[in-house]
Amino acid sequence: TPLDHEFGGRVDQVVDRAVADGRIVGAVILVARRGEILYSRAAGLADREAKKPMAPDAIFRLASVTKPVVASAALALVEAGDIGLDDPLVKFIPEFRPKLMDGSEPVITIRHLLTHTAGLDYRFRQAADGPYHRADISDGLDQPGLSMAENLRRIASVPLSCAPGAGWGYSVAMDVLGEAMARATGASLPELVDRLVVQPLGMHDAAFAVRDRSRLVTPYADGPGKAIVMGEHHRVPFGDGFISYSPGRVFDPASFASGGTGMNGTAGDVLKLLEALRSGGGPVIRPETAAAMTGDAIPGLETTMPGWGWGLGFSVLRDPLAASTPQTAGTWRWGGVYGHSWFVDPALDLTVVALTNTAIAGMMGTFPDALRDAIYGRQA
Repeated sequence: TPLDHEFGGRVDQVVDRAVADGRIVGAVILVARRGEILYSRAAGLADREAKKPMAPDAIFRLASVTKPVVASAALALVEAGDIGLDDPLVKFIPEFRPKLMDGSEPVITIRHLLTHTAGLDYRFRQAADGPYHRADISDGLDQPGLSMAENLRRIASVPLSCAPGAGWGYSVAMDVLGEAMARATGASLPELVDRLVVQPLGMHDAAFAVRDRSRLVTPYADGPGKAIVMGEHHRVPFGDGFISYSPGRVFDPASFASGGTGMNGTAGDVLKLLEALRSGGGPVIRPETAAAMTGDAIPGLETTMPGWGWGLGFSVLRDPLAASTPQTAGTWRWGGVYGHSWFVDPALDLTVVALTNTAIAGMMGTFPDALRDAIYGRQA
């Protein structure tokens, strides 16, 4: 059963095995029920070569764990009347006008961006000769010093994959949304996120910059046997293509603020946001907004993940059987390609955050699945 007296021991076994095998170098894991932390562990190493142990307050490059933070800030701006979910994007970024294959220019809305239904894509989701590769579009994880204006130009130069609203495709939409938010308010995305989400929730280390480099974990990538130290420009195979990383991007202030992947923070920071959303959104957004964010916002559209729909910022579980998960229908979850996974099972008042320094093993596959199953008491 979920969260029985044995669950901590089961989680320890999963973590110990992954670290001993060298698949995961280090991790911080938090499990909370109704806001009370039932399991908290910093395991393995923050820096293997320096033999530096992982610490509970370690700072991670959050990758797509950025998305729920930025989505929450966007919905706070919707409540304030600065942007509207059905506002056309050109109202805020008039020069961003991607076309369909037939040359026509459709209307993309803020809602399309939040739900990944704008017809945009991610470079890492395309084969190595795909249009995003040819246009040298950044997924927000590489190309230090690249400006938002130039990346937007590249994105708009590629035809949309479908008419906005007609299909779901995980994409750079949150980067585009971050720029729309900045244009709508006259404040930078980092300033907006800090004022609307980070400060109200006391997410002390959550930021687009790294406030304390001594606590920033060393990033690792999947190796043939054990994980390997990530190079300054590192490619990790993924699907038909690869994910391109430049860990030093975070130290170049000229790098555009990526609303999809650009933040850094601790496991505790992430837990504070997820707990706020689980318990009604305060003090960031109102309960009805939190309900819309955490419900399936794309009924009738299929995602690339069987059994999962999408809310206003992350995936939402439609059918546990189709998804082959012990989680309850209505669970919401996502992860990050630097090696993270998290989920909230609202029926059980359960929130789980697992940040690792190992890409991609910490995000998908054996480790996060085993971690989840250990929490639910599901037999492997």
